[in-house]
Amino acid sequence: MAGGTDNRKLGYRILLGAVVLVLGGSMLLYLVPQAPGTGDVSTDTVAQVGDQKVTVAEVRQQLNQIEQRNPLPKPMEGFYAKRILDQLVFTKELEYEAKRLGITISNEEIADRIRQLLPTAFNGGTVIAMDQYTQEVQNRFQMTVPVFEDLVRQSMVAEKFQKLVTDGISVGPVDLQDEFRYRNEKVKLDYALIKPEDLESKITLDDAEIKAAYEKNKPKYQVPERRVVRYGLVDVNQMRQNVRISDDQLKAQYQQNIQQYQVPNRVHAEHILLFTKGKTDAEVAEIKKKAEDVLKQVKKGGNFEDLAKKYSEDPGSKDKGGDLGWIIEKQTVPEFEKAAFSLNKGQVSDLVQTVYGFHIIKVLDKETAHTRPFDEIKDSLRAPLLLTEADKQASDEADKLTAEIRKSNKTTLDDLAREYHLTVSETRPIGQTEPLLELGNSQDVKDAIFRQRVGDVSLPVRTDRGYVVLSLKQILPAHQGSLEEVRDKVIGDLKREKANEQARAKADELAKRAKAGENFDAAAKSLGLEAKISEAFARNGNIAGAASGKQLAAAFQMKTGDVGLPLSLGANWLVYRVAEKQEPNPADFEKQKKEITEQVLQNKRSLAFEAFRTSLENRLKQEGKLKLMPERLKTFGTLG
Repeated sequence: MAGGTDNRKLGYRILLGAVVLVLGGSMLLYLVPQAPGTGDVSTDTVAQVGDQKVTVAEVRQQLNQIEQRNPLPKPMEGFYAKRILDQLVFTKELEYEAKRLGITISNEEIADRIRQLLPTAFNGGTVIAMDQYTQEVQNRFQMTVPVFEDLVRQSMVAEKFQKLVTDGISVGPVDLQDEFRYRNEKVKLDYALIKPEDLESKITLDDAEIKAAYEKNKPKYQVPERRVVRYGLVDVNQMRQNVRISDDQLKAQYQQNIQQYQVPNRVHAEHILLFTKGKTDAEVAEIKKKAEDVLKQVKKGGNFEDLAKKYSEDPGSKDKGGDLGWIIEKQTVPEFEKAAFSLNKGQVSDLVQTVYGFHIIKVLDKETAHTRPFDEIKDSLRAPLLLTEADKQASDEADKLTAEIRKSNKTTLDDLAREYHLTVSETRPIGQTEPLLELGNSQDVKDAIFRQRVGDVSLPVRTDRGYVVLSLKQILPAHQGSLEEVRDKVIGDLKREKANEQARAKADELAKRAKAGENFDAAAKSLGLEAKISEAFARNGNIAGAASGKQLAAAFQMKTGDVGLPLSLGANWLVYRVAEKQEPNPADFEKQKKEITEQVLQNKRSLAFEAFRTSLENRLKQEGKLKLMPERLKTFGTLG
């Protein structure tokens, strides 16, 4: 978010806060409203709330929107589809409950919210022309007006329920003291992290051990079916080296897309933002005083970027020294735009107040509208045009090969290679789950190989290297692997097994010696382990690269000098001794009280709303108003 200058991101956060599901790093799920159902449950329906349906098509639509921003691994589709279904169902549950309780959102309430989200849609108290409004919504949120307005309404319904459920929740002194202790009680540990992978290289095996391990686990060592395929490649990389692009082609491309090279009036700006949204008048007055003090520092020659990093409350630009990049007209709220475009290069504004807070703006650069000349950008046009031309040539060649192969089922790969000058190569034996690096590890190629019969010639298949025509040469059937075939796998498995046993044994032995009073460092060293001492950390902290405070919760209940039980961390083991305990400083409580209160209150509200959600779902199920058919999502995540 870039405060007043990145209204779209702020709009997303406010608008979708209650009805958007955040899926891992940066993926937003838009809950697009759907038309009312008929009451009948079709085979496409995965859930029904009252007479409102959620269909497979809706889930797929949401998934596609996510994948447009962040491509997903195919096997993960099922997980995301289930999360999408849960959120779509909850949205319809809230709609159903709102109708039952008579909770409504008036047009005036929606208009007021849109005025907050999209101030540029209003000219004074009047909405701008419909076509301008439509364009504003599309530019800021990438959605249509009906979808945008229904999302606003849905979010406000969710907010009303949130208020109903959580308004009576309060935080008591015990809650605050518990959280204060959780954050501030610290321990410092002597510890040794034991990793089996570090022990594997020191393990030696003799032939008798390897053979015994093979015989003991023989059924485990099956060799899957492997196939050998000959292939001819239409090499797009080779074509790219041979393609020549003339200046006339570049000029034609330039003229065809000249609108792309038109630069509007724009400024490159930095800002320092102190938020006032949601604050009382008294708080706003204090914030203004702080902003004025920061402005004085800027005017006296203080480094703007350093001051932005220190004082700005805009998380989107703070760490970049307040840098917002290039801003064009109509992109920001009016007050910010007017100030930014009135400044000359290098100038700093006075305080600028917007709906978000107080801004201090600095203009780094400024450009008037113009069209970038051909000579300035022609070199940047050459590479994409070269790629396009080479890809077109490769595609044309693939089309000719397709026509030739379809003409006769007697056409061989060697016939095609002679006629179209293809270089024929041969793969090593490959299994269905093994990488096929020589052809870009293309799943489409592997699928084609394992559908073929010996001697078949495939139609061209697109890969990262170009188009490939495949001809299956040999099938090596699945079979029980001999020791010679699977020796490396047997050795790897046996070393891992022994390393895991050694790691556990070393952990137990170190803990035993430390508990008996032996010096922790000396005991670790005698076992070939490296002892370390951690920084002091709280329950919400961690030992970097080892374990989290949550995993080490038992350490906070122990006395200085106590040795904990060996802690299993996946394949690794951690042995620790409490070297020091640091009690919270009571003087810090008042400093942290406000933040702790807000955090504990938010946590309690979140838990209460989640309990409401669960209770609502259970009640609707009991009343027969909620039907779930998640098994109909089984096609998501399949590779077929």
